[in-house]
Amino acid sequence: MMPKHNLATGAAMIAAILTAPAAWAQAPGGMPPKQVGVMQIAVQDVPRIVTLPGRAVAVSETEIRPRVGGIVTEILYEPGKRIEAGTPMYRIEDTTYQANLASAQAQVSSARALVTQAQSSFDRTRQLLGSGTTQAQVEQAQATLDQATASVQSAEADLTLAQAQLDWTTVTSPLSGIASVSAASVGDLVTEGQAEAMATVTQLDPIEVDMYEPSSRFLSVLDDINDGNLRLNDELAATLTLENGREYQAVGQLVAPGVTVSTSTGSIDTRFRFDNPDNLLLPGMFLRGRVDLGVTSAILVSQSSASRDKVGTLSAWVVEHGKVSQRQLTEDGSYQQQWIITDGLEDGDTLVVDGLTGLAEGMEVVTVPVTIDQTGVVREQVPAADTTADGTPADDAPAEAAPADAAPAEADAAPAAATE
Repeated sequence: MMPKHNLATGAAMIAAILTAPAAWAQAPGGMPPKQVGVMQIAVQDVPRIVTLPGRAVAVSETEIRPRVGGIVTEILYEPGKRIEAGTPMYRIEDTTYQANLASAQAQVSSARALVTQAQSSFDRTRQLLGSGTTQAQVEQAQATLDQATASVQSAEADLTLAQAQLDWTTVTSPLSGIASVSAASVGDLVTEGQAEAMATVTQLDPIEVDMYEPSSRFLSVLDDINDGNLRLNDELAATLTLENGREYQAVGQLVAPGVTVSTSTGSIDTRFRFDNPDNLLLPGMFLRGRVDLGVTSAILVSQSSASRDKVGTLSAWVVEHGKVSQRQLTEDGSYQQQWIITDGLEDGDTLVVDGLTGLAEGMEVVTVPVTIDQTGVVREQVPAADTTADGTPADDAPAEAAPADAAPAEADAAPAAATE
């Protein structure tokens, strides 16, 4: 006599066969259609963000050189520290320049005395015109006065230069920034306008970043703008990723758009300016920039739902009338781990996002609505009736569906579940 549990099992199998969908009965070998997770896609406004390589450059950097020659007597700054514009950095021996200043001051005094004498002579000659002096003598006195006045002006110019040269013996920074290690030492002889810099002062806050965009992509952006596919932002802003993968907090503003194409790299150099209060960005540092151009109308497709063939063509699977069909896609970059699709998919298409293994053109499938969370995990879509007021799954809501390519033991339960 057959055990009771075997009879019950056989009855359950007969019931499952009798209630199976017609599609299962028609499947080759009697196997049920493959179960796949799907999402309905829609055209939406997507931020157009481009990622560009970049390199930091100083807004201002100056090399400190002496304007007068002499022996360096003192170094007045601390390397690596911030200094303000006008801060003394070096002192050069000034004995010669003090003597030159004194001599220039004496020349000015002498020239002014000659002016006083020439002025008195001119006044007397003019008063005696017609009664002891001639017009020629008056003109001669006038010329002497003019020469004396010119001598005063020349002497005063020499005095100004002598005073400036004395002041230049104290070498100051022309801008605010970080001072480098000194290349000159106390006792070194420096000369006016020498080729070797005594030090360098670099302005680090703010700092600028050059970003390099291929000219081909620049033309593509222009085409999208002209075709109405891209709506530019009022202002272009950029963010940065540091070499260690850390996101830089400040947002940069466009300083100068590129107007030339590099003959060596074929790229356009665009410059952005960033606040750098902590001096985290240093000139020469390589960075990765993200520029928010504007908004474009497109379809977002999870990168795990699409694949590339050997020649790089991007494709994805869609479900039409219960069968899968492969579509070739045209993408225009990515956004938050999703491809921005501009061609190949239509608004309302049913996209296969799970159970992609083993799909073939025209294969019949059973669709299960799913969602993709922020971490990229595919989850079965919970019906509205199975959620609480706050949107979370109810206690009696059905458990998550098993993956489409689950183990055979799990797949045996699929007919009964699908029938229900």
